[in-house]
Order: sequence, then structure tokens, then C-alpha cells
Amino acid sequence: MNFSAVWGDTSPGLSEGTGVAADRFYATGVSIIVHPRNPHAPTFHANLRYFETDDGSAWFGGGADLTPHYPYEEDARHFHAVMRDACARHPVADYQAWKQACDEYFYLAHRGEARGIGGLFFDHLVDRPAEVWVFQKDLGDHLLDAYLPILTRRIHQPYGDREQRWQEVRRGRYVEFNLVWDRGTRFGLETGGRTESILASLPPRARWDYATEPAAGSPEAALLQMVRSRPRSWV
Repeated sequence: MNFSAVWGDTSPGLSEGTGVAADRFYATGVSIIVHPRNPHAPTFHANLRYFETDDGSAWFGGGADLTPHYPYEEDARHFHAVMRDACARHPVADYQAWKQACDEYFYLAHRGEARGIGGLFFDHLVDRPAEVWVFQKDLGDHLLDAYLPILTRRIHQPYGDREQRWQEVRRGRYVEFNLVWDRGTRFGLETGGRTESILASLPPRARWDYATEPAAGSPEAALLQMVRSRPRSWV
């Protein structure tokens, strides 16, 4: 788990990205990134954040998403059920809208692929901040419920060189998204944060093999079909 708190002058690029023209900003948040060694266990990412400026603007944002290397539908259904139930407990939350936002955000347009099976993504929540804060805490309290049962199921599955090589290829896609498309990475670099902390979400190992296409009917091909298809309704 990582914690960040940054503040300073609002650069022109930051003003454009946030839609505010304030002189100073303050941003804080917590994030979790897990890249398991076992290729059958999916990568997990979550972030809960708060942003304010000296002109009185303030909002919450965050979310959680899952990036499998092998397609286990029961894992996807479980993860989304926990996200849905967390939203259902709070009138300020909207699972369907935030799932769609997650599907649209975590997408590699240059590959025509989703990064994973999605989850929740929300930003610029300015209304009813006290209720949003309660939701943020509740979601944070249930992140382990969303991920640990999946990790427990997959962490001891046997694997070999083939699975590990595929994991590294898919991790390359994760790297591409975080360096090319992710707004959080851009925000951290633009605000002069510690580079090592900003890039902490990257996996320890990744690879890029030319035009990798797995054999038809293989588990790897099934994963590609999943991330190249239209987003699914998991619950």
C-alpha cells in the first residue's frame, strides 16, 4: 500500500487536466498495486484520493480494477459482486455508471484491448462530500474481500515457463497503459513527485514479443478474446 500527499502551484497542464484554474492545489490518496508471482493470480489495483484547490474546489475520486492473465469467470464475478454491493450500500454511489467508466478508462486504444475485466472508476465527486467520504471508507474496508478470495484460489496453482512468459507479455500491456494513458501517472510527473513512487505500479518484469498471438483454443487465446470483446456484465 502506498500513501501520497502532494501540494504546490497549479501548472497550466494540471489546470487543463483538472478543469480548474486555481493557483495552488493539494492532493492526497492511498493506492494498492499487487502483481502476484503466480500467472494464474490476477493483478489488483485500487486507489482512493482527494483533491482540493485554493479557489474552494474539492472532490473525491478513485476505484478498483482487476487484470487477469488467465480468464477465470468466477474471479471476475466475485470481484464485481463486491464492488456492486459496496455501491449498493450508499446512495451516492452508482455501480453501473462507474463500471462503465472503468471499462472506458482502462482501455488501450492502440491495442484495441481492455487492460483487464474492470471494476469501478469514479472522479470529481463534488456533491454530498460527507456521504462520499463514508462510501470511500466502506469501499476501502472491503477491498480485501474483493481480492483475497481470488488470490487464495489461484496462488498455489501450478505453472511453468509458458505461463510465466504469457504473464510477462500481458504485464507489458499493463506497462503500456500506465505510461501512455494513465492520468494518475501524468499527474504525478507533472507535479514533481518522486519518480520511483509514481512508477511503483509497474510490474517487476515484463516483455514485448513481436505480434504475439496464442494458439486458437488455448487459455491464452481465451484471455485475448475476453479483453478484445465488448465489456461484459459480470453481475
